Formats: sequence, structure tokens, C-alpha cells
Amino acid sequence: MLLLPGASLLALASVLEALQAVNGLQEDACYAAELVSGEGGAVCCGELSLPTQALAASAAAGSWYAVFVLSGEGARPAPWVLQWLSEQASVGVTLAGIDGGSAVLAEAGLLAAERATVNAHLAEALQDEFPDVVWSGNVWEINADATRLSCAGGSAGLDLMIAWLGRSHGERLAQDLTLRLGLERARGRDERQRRPVAEQRGGSPKLAEALSLMEANLAEPLPTEDVARLVGVSRRQLERLFKQHLDALPSRYYLELRLNRARRLLQQSGQSILQIGLSCGFSSGPHFSNAYKAHFDKTPRDERSQRAIAWRRPAGDPP
Repeated sequence: MLLLPGASLLALASVLEALQAVNGLQEDACYAAELVSGEGGAVCCGELSLPTQALAASAAAGSWYAVFVLSGEGARPAPWVLQWLSEQASVGVTLAGIDGGSAVLAEAGLLAAERATVNAHLAEALQDEFPDVVWSGNVWEINADATRLSCAGGSAGLDLMIAWLGRSHGERLAQDLTLRLGLERARGRDERQRRPVAEQRGGSPKLAEALSLMEANLAEPLPTEDVARLVGVSRRQLERLFKQHLDALPSRYYLELRLNRARRLLQQSGQSILQIGLSCGFSSGPHFSNAYKAHFDKTPRDERSQRAIAWRRPAGDPP
């Protein structure tokens, strides 16, 4: 755990708690974590000061399995720290950017042409500074070969860890880990970060009203014109607000809300596929199936089948 100035204590605790939990669930899992910083000594996480090992001394002990970079906003590590991260990448070490840590990996040139995410309020500035990175507004991102991980701050670390550890130890372990951590569910890759309500209202009260309307009407979706009329703006104004703040058209964002709810129900409820589709605003089974496949690249039936197979598989079997 490479701690840089401003690292979030909650984000660090999320990662460490997940590692401790998986050790208790999986016999062949034995994860150990070490806190390091550039120069060693005490590093402040919020109001708590944590002792760390100097990076150079820790690196001498042998290669790492993964390095998690935790940082606050605007942290600029020394050039030799960025070089050290590049060296770790060159020998295949998994690198994770937590909260502002994604910006550090981008500065080291380790996220070029990769999808990555960061705390929402940092995203706009990073898009300008590192245009070669595909910045998403999702809660977490893992690349195809699972060598680059990233997530927003706070408890998003739990969602990222559940997904990453599930890839190594199987989907059933991920489900058990979710329960062990006291979560109702883990947020999926396709779920967008939610801006704080206070921030939404401070920047755009009309957008906050529109989002509330959409979330309250998933079973019977409102036409975009009706949403605009009910919040007191024109359709064109509403589309500009969504594009500016969420980088999506209202209709597309509304569809994603409905599909993400459908996915959670497919994974967690015993309702039939048709019942789920109708409850999420789709007029028929084929309509639901086609929309779901276009968004997630698999049908609702495939989603259900994969979950059932994963649950029946013994926890130690490979995925």
C-alpha cells in the first residue's frame, strides 16, 4: 500500500478489510499487506498518522504481487517514485490506483490507452491533463488482463476488491466475500459514481430533480419531454445539463438506470426474467432481452445461467 499525501483512511481500510476477509474465507489465500511511502516514516491519512516503511527498503525485500497507490487530490510524488512504479509495471506487478492514486499512475505513463476511473470531482481536470487515458465515470475499472485497477475513493475500494479477488478465486468467493463484508451487494463495473446530492444541487438543481424523477419512475419510464416539463426546463436545456454533468443523453442515462436495476434483480432476486423486465419498464420479454444484450453483451438468461453455475462451483475451483 503506497501511501501518498492526502490518502483516504476509509479507502485504505476498505482494501485492507477485503484482504483480511478473503484470507478467512479461502484456504489457499494468504494476502499480507505492508504500508510504504517514498521516504518512510509517518504519513497522515485524515487526522490519523500511520507508520510506513521507506519504499526503497521495502522494494529490496523482493518483488510485489500488487501495488495499491492511495493518494489525495493533487499529490505529486518524486520522479524516482514514478520511475519505481514503471519498473514494477515492467515486471508484471499489478498496479491499482485508489481515489487520487489513478492520477499518479497516469502521471507515470502507466494508464495510456487504458480505461480508468477516479473520484468524480477530479475527473474533468484529469481528462485535460491526461487525454491518452480513457477516463470513465464508473465506480471501478479493471483492464482485460487485470494488471491495472482503479476506483473512486471511500468504500469503492470494497467493490473493486470483491471484483478483483473474484477473478482470482471464483465468483462464489466474491459472493461470500460480499456477505462477509456486510454488504447487501457489490457495485458492478457498469455502475456510475453518484455525485453527492449537495454537489448536484449546488451545480444544477434541475439536474438533481430530473435524476430523482427518473429513479422514482423506473417501472414506468417517463418520456424525456415529460421529465423536462416536470422540472421546468425545455428538452434541449435538459439534454445540455445531462451532457455537461453526466456526459450522456437523458434517454441513454435513464435506460442505463433501468438496465442496472434489472441486472441487480437478476443476480439477487428469485423473480422471473419477464417479471424483472416489466418491473424495469420494458414492454415485453424480447424488448428487455434485446436491450440487455446490447448493453451488457449477454442476455438476461445468460446472466442468470452464469450466476447459477458460479454458485454451484466449489469455492476452490478455478473460474
